[in-house]
Amino acid sequence: MAKAKTPDDLTITPRDVRFGRDRAPGRWWLNGDAYATAFYNALSVTFPKGEGYFIDSVRAYQDQVPPRLAQEIRAFVRQEAIHTREHMAFNRQVTDHGYDTSRLDARVDHELSITRGKPPIANLAATMALEHFTAILAHELVADPRHLAGGEQQVADLWRWHAIEEIEHKGVAYDTWVHATRDWSRFRRWRIKALVMLIVTAKFFRGRTAGMLDLLAQDGLTGAGVKWRLFGYAFGRPGMARRVLGAWAAFFLPGFHPWNLDDRALIGLVDSEFAAARLATA
Repeated sequence: MAKAKTPDDLTITPRDVRFGRDRAPGRWWLNGDAYATAFYNALSVTFPKGEGYFIDSVRAYQDQVPPRLAQEIRAFVRQEAIHTREHMAFNRQVTDHGYDTSRLDARVDHELSITRGKPPIANLAATMALEHFTAILAHELVADPRHLAGGEQQVADLWRWHAIEEIEHKGVAYDTWVHATRDWSRFRRWRIKALVMLIVTAKFFRGRTAGMLDLLAQDGLTGAGVKWRLFGYAFGRPGMARRVLGAWAAFFLPGFHPWNLDDRALIGLVDSEFAAARLATA
């Protein structure tokens, strides 16, 4: 069996677009549902600082990798920088609705503070694991329209645009990790990446759940019933967390590579829809 790798004909294309500058979305922009809105808002609050961390972690190896991967890292950095800009703009709209995101920001700051002083390879490993998270969430978000059904168009477009770029560059951090650990044994590489993924997963779910509950509490929604309803949204219907479990588990299999699943058709689908929308308004 041929060793899995990033497709030779893949092009990582930064799409420099802006969303929602002309009209702010409603407070509960996703189908008028506080739970669905909190799910995505809490994620968005983490993105600017988180993606800055990804950029630094991968760019640290840019001068040590083969030319093609170095070019992909540069495109990755450009995409993530634009994502940061757009989510900062969206997050300002969240706070304009009266949400206090300071506690969510403080949690991200705390999580990132733990990484300070760590070896570059440790930050790269964490980035590789988190990039797998973003890639599988992005795949599911585009593949199943139910996740954003009923959402205000400008915000839904933001999330789908972000998703296709996460799919497009999903192999960059992983390929950088493989190159950086090329002198390691296969077992050592697997053991470290598996351990990092387990740690990242626990922190991710704990931190993002706390953020969602914080935002819901600001809407007056508290108590055990709220926690169960949020759990139902994530693992029941539409069940984003449940639906990505298989793809998450695939990370631990021998021979894993993000491009074992070639889902570039999802990128083309969204790109073509955006192109059609631009033509319709031209």
